[in-house]
Amino acid sequence: MSETTDAAFARALISSGPMAENPQRMHLFGRLVGSWSADVRRLDERTGMWTESAEEWIFAYTLGGRAVQDVLVIRDETDPEGTRGRGSTVRVYDTALGAWRVSWFGAATGDFCTLVATPHRRDGIRQDGTQTDGRPIRWNFSSITDESFEWDGWVSDDEGRTWWLEQHIDATRTG
Repeated sequence: MSETTDAAFARALISSGPMAENPQRMHLFGRLVGSWSADVRRLDERTGMWTESAEEWIFAYTLGGRAVQDVLVIRDETDPEGTRGRGSTVRVYDTALGAWRVSWFGAATGDFCTLVATPHRRDGIRQDGTQTDGRPIRWNFSSITDESFEWDGWVSDDEGRTWWLEQHIDATRTG
């Protein structure tokens, strides 16, 4: 694609703020808009070993301010500029449902997850859904402040009766 096409696509996708009609509705995920340093811990289900990585998590208003989208960016010795993203999540408020519809696209791994998100406790967001292999998942944002948040990814092997932690992220705002 030409630079002109790239710039036109970015302008059409990225919004400067929440939709004008109901900006308070966008606050649930809108408070995450910006750039974050993400200290990521992942459990390898096959080996039982935890791995750690430092990544960048970027959130923006998109689609006329009607959605909040993120990209989780990997920067390492093979890609110091972070040109390959791990994946992207799109979050859109569904007025009929009264909750957020969430879709994760793991382009690097071929994972696709759909979830429904609602406020959780005083300072969090709960997202419940299904991952690519059909198992229930629960993704929780918690301890959200202007400068930091935590994110936990849970999986259930027994249709939600019990949960085990597969991923934890500590995020600190960088921009």
